[in-house]
Amino acid sequence: MIKPLKFLFTTWEGGGNVSPALEAARKLVLRGHQVRFMSEECNRAGAEAVGAEFVSWRRAPSRKDRSRHSQTYQDWAAATPQEGLLMVIKEVWCGPALAYAQDLIEELGRCEADLVITCEALFGVMAACESLGQRFVTLCPNISLAPLPGIPPIGPGLPPARSDEDRAMHAQLSIMLNELFNSGLPQLNAARATLGLKPLSAVLEQFKSAELELLATSRAFDFTSENLPERVRYVGPQMTDPHWAQDWVSPWSDSDSRDLVTVGFSTTFQNHAAVLQRVIDALEPLPTRVLVTRGGSIEDSELRAGENCVIVESAPHSVVMRQSSLVITHGGHGTIMRGLLSRSPMLVIPHGRDQNDNAVRVTERGAGLSLMPDASTEAIRASCLRLLNEAQFRSAARELGDRVAEDMENSSLVAEIEGLFSGCSESSSKKLAQPV
Repeated sequence: MIKPLKFLFTTWEGGGNVSPALEAARKLVLRGHQVRFMSEECNRAGAEAVGAEFVSWRRAPSRKDRSRHSQTYQDWAAATPQEGLLMVIKEVWCGPALAYAQDLIEELGRCEADLVITCEALFGVMAACESLGQRFVTLCPNISLAPLPGIPPIGPGLPPARSDEDRAMHAQLSIMLNELFNSGLPQLNAARATLGLKPLSAVLEQFKSAELELLATSRAFDFTSENLPERVRYVGPQMTDPHWAQDWVSPWSDSDSRDLVTVGFSTTFQNHAAVLQRVIDALEPLPTRVLVTRGGSIEDSELRAGENCVIVESAPHSVVMRQSSLVITHGGHGTIMRGLLSRSPMLVIPHGRDQNDNAVRVTERGAGLSLMPDASTEAIRASCLRLLNEAQFRSAARELGDRVAEDMENSSLVAEIEGLFSGCSESSSKKLAQPV
């Protein structure tokens, strides 16, 4: 057992990216390490619940709550997923790069860290670490943000290349993805200049200053890269129910044998009330029980429950999905992982972000179906009937779920992090620069 170390997590409120970081922090706390969690004020209670010291961003964006009214970016209103990504790059990932960097430098000046563990999208944090000579790793809460060899670039939800034409298209899309990220290059390079660093030619080059890029997903879930960079490591899903999930007591009697369908969409606002209502309406004529979790992003008044439906603010997905015959979701990575761990077939209705890419990883393995967000009530009902009645979907979901569960149970996250300090009898000290 190595000597207790000081870890500083940094993240932002992007919905499903927070819980994996909190779970990683909890694991390190249980190992006896000193853990700080630097994030937006709305994540204070979650950090303290896992035993970490919470530190709020000061200059960088810091939401006081998780409501849709405090959400700084409105990617749901973008005309295309590409425009939505540009919004997030401008508002969070690169636009406030200097603010994130200054906050981090100030915090490390207050209390040093042996290692910073940062969300993979906070490029200002990475630049600050580089300027200080501070050791850090990135923790990606889903599939890789940056293109990986042989894996389709994120965004469109593409299956693996099966021809030279596919490979050429993927290469072109990777160039386009880099160009989208580079919309934030002026702001990132301006921050780097203030920090005394040389400019980058591409935003994603900032990853090279990290010691490791940890992917908090299942290798079995992701598509295969035959030439995965050695510094990129799959560490398995980091799954836990959020501290704000309410206790669940089923309103249905134990003798009710109807299939349970759990419907869980984004915990951040994606203007998805209309599609949620179509899901409820599609399931109402079916002999099912329907549980809908609003997740804090949709108001109760925006939905009308069917006769077979119960709508709640939240519920522990680890509990309710284990009892479910079908999961219907927007395709967020955390919900997808929880659905697979429950071995439930899924209907995925992506709304953007990484959701199309998660959906195709489900459908390519035969573990579910996917529809567009404007799918009709009739199309949703038809897909639900297939998923409930055709045995091959449940069989495929069970097979993939078993492999995902194995990756989670054998997570190498702690070993990867502590392995950076193997052979060290004392925590490494850092000479920090003065706050910028």
